[in-house]
Amino acid sequence: MPRDLISRYVWIVDTLTRYERLTRKQLNRLWLRSPLSHGEELPERTFFHYRRSIEENFHIDIACDKEGRYYIDRDNSRQSRAFTNWMLDSYAVSSAIKGSDAPTDRVEIEDVPSAREFLPIALDAIRNSHKLVFTYAGFNRSRAEHDIIFQPYFLKRYKQRWYMIGLREKSNDIRTYALDRVKEMRTIDDPFEKPADLELADLFGNIVGVTSSQAPVRTVKLRATPRQAKYFRALPLHPSQQESVHDDYSIFTYQLKLNYELAHEILSLGDAVKVLEPPELRAMVVTQLEAALAQYGVRGSGGGERDKQEEKE
Repeated sequence: MPRDLISRYVWIVDTLTRYERLTRKQLNRLWLRSPLSHGEELPERTFFHYRRSIEENFHIDIACDKEGRYYIDRDNSRQSRAFTNWMLDSYAVSSAIKGSDAPTDRVEIEDVPSAREFLPIALDAIRNSHKLVFTYAGFNRSRAEHDIIFQPYFLKRYKQRWYMIGLREKSNDIRTYALDRVKEMRTIDDPFEKPADLELADLFGNIVGVTSSQAPVRTVKLRATPRQAKYFRALPLHPSQQESVHDDYSIFTYQLKLNYELAHEILSLGDAVKVLEPPELRAMVVTQLEAALAQYGVRGSGGGERDKQEEKE
């Protein structure tokens, strides 16, 4: 899927989102103002091809009302809203940078691993239910793995990296692969069927990060400073987040499975956050803190002393 084609899809979604309802004539008029048009109209046949591709690739439905006006038929699921917002944000940032005359030495862009080379291939494989064969250079292996045969079920973005989740045929288990660690990838004309009862929420609905877990869901409680509470309100740690506000702190409650990424996320917040429950998560955080202190020759407290008076919700 060419990058320019994705830009055209995003332009259509963004335009219909901003104007809510547009006729073909109105949409075409706006299209002619877009640099993507190169001064050429958007033919009706091409528009309907784009419309179908948007629905198939991104699961965003473009409906038409009785007056002949097109609009985004919104799916109110959290996953659908997040995906649409990501598309529109990416397009808005790209358009702003391209249309700006600001010198490049005045705008700093974070250098992050890119998946643009293999993301279109993975999207097409998911859409057509075709298997992938790729080479993978994981961080935990000294040598790259070749000829991995994979059934891609889902794509997930986390901390500006894209991951594909699916069935690795050799081991017959669900695996997660970062697209920026893929070295070679191709689609093979060998169809597969995703289990009908398997959804992304089943694997990651109660997870922070991309490390799936068979552990039970636990009630996690974090005490946050008033300043950190503002950040949590603006960007929740997890969709299950609930807040209880107190005079000089807030308690945030989540329904989560415990994993390394959750503990690492908490550690990254320093003394702005403290784990109240469960004790297993407290132990995970303390263990990592003590290991970090040991790097500097500082002894830990042997598991951490509990406060004399533990905070209660």
